[in-house]
Amino acid sequence: MNFFSDLHPVRQKLGGRNLFLIGMMGSGKTTTAKPLAKTLGYRSVDLDSVIEELLGKSIHQIFKDEGEDAFRSIESQVLQEIGKQHSLVVSTGGGVVTRSENWGILHQGIVIWLNLDRDILFERLTLDKVKRPLLDVNDPLSALNTLFADREPLYAEADLKLLIQGQSPEEISNEIIKELLVLIKSSED
Repeated sequence: MNFFSDLHPVRQKLGGRNLFLIGMMGSGKTTTAKPLAKTLGYRSVDLDSVIEELLGKSIHQIFKDEGEDAFRSIESQVLQEIGKQHSLVVSTGGGVVTRSENWGILHQGIVIWLNLDRDILFERLTLDKVKRPLLDVNDPLSALNTLFADREPLYAEADLKLLIQGQSPEEISNEIIKELLVLIKSSED
């Protein structure tokens, strides 16, 4: 049997283009990237994990030590290096969309916005053990709402937009694949 006939049909049509998952912190980008990458025979890369590994400290500590601007510069540099590779599902940090230079890299692939229902998002973030530097304030709900309001128009620039309301990562992955088929078919017509 031919190797290419064993590939997922979406993978064949993607031609190695990377998939970039964007959305608010806690929206499920990392957990969705894994089954999506597995289904497509892609590799899954978590941008924040790469940064933590390179710098030897947590995102929270980087924010604390260096500040958000320095973190965003590092994030852009790492994204640029990751963007040189192919056949990746990249889970990005929630703020990657705030720097215009990142969009040049993101648009070399397909950008997918995981838009988690905000009530579910806040509940998930409240229960999450991971420290979120931008929510480490007196009123995290207000901070989350402000962040979302600022970023929503940027997230809306994604190629695919999925409203997430509690589906499992596998269900979201399957939905992304269906939407990718539609997107690819419409670009071929």
